[in-house]
Amino acid sequence: MSTATQSDKTELTELSPEMLEGWVREGNTVIVDVREDFEHAEERIDGAELMPLSKFDASVLRARHPGARLVFQCRSGRRSADAAGRYANQGERVFHLAGGIEAWKASGRPTVKPAGAPRLPVMRQVQLTAGFLIVLGVVLALISQNLWFLAISAFVGCGLMFAGATGWCGMAMLLGRMPWNRVSGSGGASCAS
Repeated sequence: MSTATQSDKTELTELSPEMLEGWVREGNTVIVDVREDFEHAEERIDGAELMPLSKFDASVLRARHPGARLVFQCRSGRRSADAAGRYANQGERVFHLAGGIEAWKASGRPTVKPAGAPRLPVMRQVQLTAGFLIVLGVVLALISQNLWFLAISAFVGCGLMFAGATGWCGMAMLLGRMPWNRVSGSGGASCAS
């Protein structure tokens, strides 16, 4: 079942996993995954084309898929709604998967998990690195009796709050580009839903 909202005469339609699966079977529907490279490399809906929101270019998609019905998909639905809004021409009906890949999996539909995907997901690497840097700042401040080392902890804490508020995570961006996280040219990252 789909729901629609009206914004500037552009109709954004949320699709259920069942409806999207049916459209894909019928043909002429392309799933566009707007998550970042590392997320797509870790797990994806079979056949989904990658166009990260951080590098989103509607004109490239239009040229690559003339006449096709595009359905945008992310992890939970927020970024795909943003991508659909960026893609739409005024008065055009655009689609995104309600609940993203999480809703797809919750409905019992399969995903692809490549064998070469990073062993430790990038977001867990972010958590480990942030935790280490916060503890390091506190320990250095205690050992050296120099409170300026607490700036490390404060900086990382502010970065985590910024990532939570905006969906953009510089540390994930950096870690996603590390050699151990590269799968088929992956890089870049976002903390967003």
